[in-house]
Amino acid sequence: MSRTLPVPPGLVGERVDSALARMLGLSRAKVETLVDQGAVLVDGRAVVKSHRLSPDEWIEVADLDSRPRVDPSHAHSDPVADPSADIELPVLWEDDDLIVVDKPVGMAAHPSPGWHGPTVTGALAAAGHGISGVGAAEREGVVHRLDVGTTGAMVVAKSPMAYSSLKAQFKERTVDKEYHAVVHGLLDPLEGTIDAPIDRHPSKDYKYAVVASGRPSITHYRTLEAWPRASLVEVHLETGRTHQIRVHMAAMRHPCVGDSTYGGDPTLAKSLGLTRQWLHARQLGFDHPRTGERVVVRSDYPADLQVALDRLHDGLPS
Repeated sequence: MSRTLPVPPGLVGERVDSALARMLGLSRAKVETLVDQGAVLVDGRAVVKSHRLSPDEWIEVADLDSRPRVDPSHAHSDPVADPSADIELPVLWEDDDLIVVDKPVGMAAHPSPGWHGPTVTGALAAAGHGISGVGAAEREGVVHRLDVGTTGAMVVAKSPMAYSSLKAQFKERTVDKEYHAVVHGLLDPLEGTIDAPIDRHPSKDYKYAVVASGRPSITHYRTLEAWPRASLVEVHLETGRTHQIRVHMAAMRHPCVGDSTYGGDPTLAKSLGLTRQWLHARQLGFDHPRTGERVVVRSDYPADLQVALDRLHDGLPS
């Protein structure tokens, strides 16, 4: 069988082998084999695995395995066919009302047009966690999202009461959303607030940008460590706009390392072993919907981000 797919906005700038592995739930080795066999075409032309995807391109993949797949809008209804069922989704906290997962890279929050890879909602359904009937049908239980290329703590509601409460807390900005990011260069000042409105990029609709007419967006940051070419920063979001950290850091001329969509230097990313942006949802703090007690859940760095940090600590690159 063959499949033709548009490039999803969240994967623009990614290598074609990495992007397809995420979109189709295949191993990188399987995708590399397909590329080497000429079975992957971009806009009708065979490509090498290092080809970087553009927003207006279409990917055609031939000779896929024959296991059944479902429309992404119904991905949670059939755990056997859903690629989410093949991916372990670690649980950081769970009770009858909510679950906090440690979202891995390459997994979307919920099904959406153009995305055929694994989803948090699909993985939860496949593992038997009850989120059915909570919130909108296509994004059951989801009260906030992380980008496909961003890892870390993500809370999902399991009861209607928790869904309403958590949605209200995010809207009222009482949820503490702490991220860690490795960005290019050294921020000046080392600690501060970025208050700049965000909206879709005026000429590239797959991106977002600081735009005068955009929605109010506030990011607080603090430098934790610094090296000759990069810094580790702690970020707290007061608002929750799409790509907010990535856009604000890029606007400060300090894009996240590995974020090719927003100006990250691919040479530095390669030297650190990164194939995506160094951005991690480190901690979530919120009031429990039923008890009112403060819940704080922390996520460790995944292996690829830790490797990059270790290389920086070792003095690489100079």
